[in-house]
Amino acid sequence: VQGDGLRYFYHAYLTNFCYFLSISLGGLFFVALAHATRAGWSVTTRRLAELIAGNVAWLAVLFVPILLSVLSGNASLYVWNGSEAAADELLRHKTAYYLNPASFAVRAVFYFLVWWWMARFFLRRSIEQDTSADPALTQRMERFGPVALVLFGFTVSFASFDWLMSLEPAWFSTIYGVYFFSGSTVGFLAAIILLALSLQATGRLKSSITVEHYHDLGKLLFAFVFFWGYIAFSQYMLIWYANYPEETIWYLTRQTGSWKWVSLVLLFAHLLIPFCGLLSREAKRRKAILAFWAAWLLIVHWIDLYWLVAPSLDPTTVRIGLIDAACLVGIGGVYLA
Repeated sequence: VQGDGLRYFYHAYLTNFCYFLSISLGGLFFVALAHATRAGWSVTTRRLAELIAGNVAWLAVLFVPILLSVLSGNASLYVWNGSEAAADELLRHKTAYYLNPASFAVRAVFYFLVWWWMARFFLRRSIEQDTSADPALTQRMERFGPVALVLFGFTVSFASFDWLMSLEPAWFSTIYGVYFFSGSTVGFLAAIILLALSLQATGRLKSSITVEHYHDLGKLLFAFVFFWGYIAFSQYMLIWYANYPEETIWYLTRQTGSWKWVSLVLLFAHLLIPFCGLLSREAKRRKAILAFWAAWLLIVHWIDLYWLVAPSLDPTTVRIGLIDAACLVGIGGVYLA
């Protein structure tokens, strides 16, 4: 039951689930940040972000297969859920208080409830304001914005610890949650740019979203590409400098065999190349160029999450097959619908 095929499926499913979840979480961050900072420029694009963030309700349903596998004692995805954990001194302590099915499930339910509540709070009041034009609604959302950002920071960090970092439970990094967050924001900004462009191409939002909005979104995309690189370097540099075997093993896997080429792809395709491509003012104001870099970064963001998940399945070889494609199309189809 827990053979290689099932392990492959669960790892592919987790990669693509976290890919689309990260885009919605980036949208939730954008909405909360816009209200907390009273960002007037984002009003016409904020509804798109609110709708993207609202998808967390459907993603909660899509998380059920992962949750059921953990609750059933299946160790195909998380090795700490198997009998081998009892033989490992470090894992025995972690599973006793944190990495066990019951606490994993409780935390997952809590994360989704918080995300759904925040996304629903912003979207419902935003829609209500469309008809009432009541400025008090804006003030309520602005007051809630800083609270939402604090809740967002804690829940996203711990969710990334639970669902991604615990794939290799002997390894740990306190900056891992920030790394996941930075990639999520890059993915969201790329997605909202492409969404706005596609809506305008079909005759919607023609006068609402202007080149100035694309310029601002492009500047944010450029900033978070650099921020992702900064966090990735910070995590790598500190682990490399300390040179502790229990920490370096995670990077050693990703710097040997065929995985080293994926690491190099991320270095160039996720940081250096788009950094240069988005550097100029023209690249952020010309729709065709901005759309190219948004599509580029959406693809590379998927590679980034694959790089986080797949080495725990096979630390020696990169393999992308039909199951990966099926999970991407299946989850992505539900998400887009």
